[in-house]
Amino acid sequence: MKPALGVCYYPEHWPEEIWTEDAARMAGAGLTWVRIGEFAWSRIEPSEGRFDWGWLDRAIGMLADAGLRIVLGTPTATPPRWVLDKHPDMLAVDAQGRLRKFGSRRHYCFSHVGYRKECVRIAAALADRYGRDARVQAWQIDNEYGCHDTVLSYSDAARDAFRIWCAQRYQSPSALNAAWGNIFWSMEIDDFDQLDLPNLTVTEANPAHAMAFRRFSSAQVVAFNKVQVDVLRARTDAPLIHNYMGREVEFDHWDVAADLDIASWDSYPIGFLSDRLIETPEFKARYLRQGHPDMQAFHHDLYRGVGRGRWWVMEQQPGPVNWAPWNPAPLDGMPRLWAHEAVAHGAEAVCWFRWRQAPFAQEQMHAGLLRPDGVAAPALAESVTVAAELAALGEIGLGAAPVALVFDYASAWGWNVQPQGADFDYFAVCFEAYGAARRAGLNIDIVSPDCADLSGYALVLAPGLMTLSAALRGALERFEGVALLGPRFNSKTPEMAIQLPLPPRVPGLDAVVSRVESLPPGCDVPLAGGGSFYRWFEHLEGGEVAELTTDGRPAILRAGGLRYLAGWPDPEGWDRILRAACSDMGIDVLNLPEGLRLRRTDPHIVAMNYGSEAVIWNGVAVPGAGVVWL
Repeated sequence: MKPALGVCYYPEHWPEEIWTEDAARMAGAGLTWVRIGEFAWSRIEPSEGRFDWGWLDRAIGMLADAGLRIVLGTPTATPPRWVLDKHPDMLAVDAQGRLRKFGSRRHYCFSHVGYRKECVRIAAALADRYGRDARVQAWQIDNEYGCHDTVLSYSDAARDAFRIWCAQRYQSPSALNAAWGNIFWSMEIDDFDQLDLPNLTVTEANPAHAMAFRRFSSAQVVAFNKVQVDVLRARTDAPLIHNYMGREVEFDHWDVAADLDIASWDSYPIGFLSDRLIETPEFKARYLRQGHPDMQAFHHDLYRGVGRGRWWVMEQQPGPVNWAPWNPAPLDGMPRLWAHEAVAHGAEAVCWFRWRQAPFAQEQMHAGLLRPDGVAAPALAESVTVAAELAALGEIGLGAAPVALVFDYASAWGWNVQPQGADFDYFAVCFEAYGAARRAGLNIDIVSPDCADLSGYALVLAPGLMTLSAALRGALERFEGVALLGPRFNSKTPEMAIQLPLPPRVPGLDAVVSRVESLPPGCDVPLAGGGSFYRWFEHLEGGEVAELTTDGRPAILRAGGLRYLAGWPDPEGWDRILRAACSDMGIDVLNLPEGLRLRRTDPHIVAMNYGSEAVIWNGVAVPGAGVVWL
């Protein structure tokens, strides 16, 4: 693979007389991809059926003449005002019953049939004009599904579609009543038209009802995406992409990606640390201008899996963003490090967001490669450096991973619906397990909860997996390595009921979870071998005990290569437990300096220092905010 760099560009924002200069500067900086069009519906179709193709024809021609390859976006994330006037009930509604109004973006409900038809129509119009145009070499569908909490909509359109979905899933009201346990609190229904959405109830809604609504809502995203896929497939052979977001779990990305060719995601390391991760103030201060050392890598590995090996970074932060609580600038060297890290994890392309910083509207404080006045921002020089370095590296092969992490969106929904403890978060427990493997210097693959073959791995991590699929059960039964399972593993049915017989119902593990407790801060359960369980602890009966808590209760059970964890390990606990599992399997682990991370490619080892000070590893000096290919 020969990775490339690109950039996001908005010609509709700028006078046409500077387009040619911009394109020449992009090409001169070593950029080869440019994404356009994903927010330009009002300029493409100013009023219904009246298209203005001239400006877009000229923009595509100008960019292509400079040698740039074009990613064209369908503009369905930003329907213009006339579309809303035509479909006034297309807006999403939040859980408090309030309209998500016009005036920014993503102002639509995935369930609205009329809006879907508008999306089909605009996608078809674009693809009829550019689908066989060799200058357009990839297509992005919509933009950032789920951004701004837009998956769950409580509109009339969603309610009506949910009733149909439930009728198809359960076939009869009595079957739905039985599946959901609606006898509790006399919640039974006699007709699907009696079914409402699980919001504004007096106390919490039935967890089965809430979980069904989340499954439905995810399915609506999949269906929304697929109608555009079907339009484009008939009109272009170019690959189809969607740009997912970091730490977004409201819909199943595996399911959406099944209809696409390439997965991409939008990487904003400093914004994510400030806005989307729970860390101590000291940790956030240490990595204020670098981002979490594992956040970007986690998503690189996730979307490599989601994309079945093909993935991009569609938007890479180059400077301060505008949307986090605080928006510091990156340390010098960090944009270069982030780009190299993505390439080391197998990215085909890394595209900066954006070329020119906009001087107006909501994102005017979001930095680009150029300032609003056209003067180069600091990241442009780093991008030029990266382009030259990637050209010198040549072909880069993906290194093998001895570790697999199972990541399941349905588990995230389930633990959001019924966390039982205020800080039980599925993403967090998976991320902490992933971080332990990264701190040990290991490559990791992230795999689907329906993964049927684990034979290529020596160690499997599956914390918090709500329900064990038949495919994964079979894979675990055949697996010859060590699998770390739990807590809350296979503890619920798909309808959010406690499994009977009692969990964990793990192949070969003759034990049950007799009681669970969530732990408030400061009430950790110390482990005899070191570290603690925090946030969650389970009381186990039966099975072969492999490790105890300091007060003599079972902490880890063993059945062949399977290990069941009775709690959520803290970082010290994860490090020790994971390293012991690696020792059992003969996997070499490393003791890396604080902030240093490695990625093994073919044929390189890539050392990335998220710390601000230089460190020495294996006789090599790695500068602060620096990267070295060995």
